[in-house]
Amino acid sequence: MTFPNWIKPSIYGALGGAIAISIFGFNWGGWVTTGGAQTMAKELAEKEVTLAMVPICLGISEADPERGEKLAALQDLSGAGRRNAMMQTDWAIRPGAESPDRDLATACLAALELDEA
Repeated sequence: MTFPNWIKPSIYGALGGAIAISIFGFNWGGWVTTGGAQTMAKELAEKEVTLAMVPICLGISEADPERGEKLAALQDLSGAGRRNAMMQTDWAIRPGAESPDRDLATACLAALELDEA
């Protein structure tokens, strides 16, 4: 059986087009693999849980009898030192956890608005 002369370029064109569309779709078209979608969903869920815990962190800070001293110590620091000090206040402990959460400490610091005072 013989194939017409136009078949070979057509097959190469279809393969090249499929490769080009795949590259475009995954790089700029917003396509993601299942693993990529699961990773994005997990990161979003963790972020939303952290944001939902900020009112609890603020509530714990308001109930702390040493709140004034701790806020003054936080006010004197900046950056990672402030976040580490926030973790030492034990305000950024999620219910049921035994140790402070770094992301919750950062979010709680942002909610305290220490730099705007």
